[in-house]
Amino acid sequence: MNFGNVDFSALAKGKQAWDAFKRNHPKFPEFLKYIGNRGVSEGTEIDITVKYPNGQNVNSSIKVKPEDVQLFNSMKDMLKKL
Repeated sequence: MNFGNVDFSALAKGKQAWDAFKRNHPKFPEFLKYIGNRGVSEGTEIDITVKYPNGQNVNSSIKVKPEDVQLFNSMKDMLKKL
């Protein structure tokens, strides 16, 4: 079903996928909830590392700028709806 620009079937599939992810990885949503409640402010450092089965590691780091804070607040609001 598509209403205007909103594809409700895609939203429903995304919700089902997120629910399955939460069941499979219960600590990660709790981590996101903690960060969401605490908030992300200017100067916060975020490090992300992906460890592949072959031993390769890829990482990236950012230091949150003032203009990034609104993006994180928007992401927090989106996650609350899931």
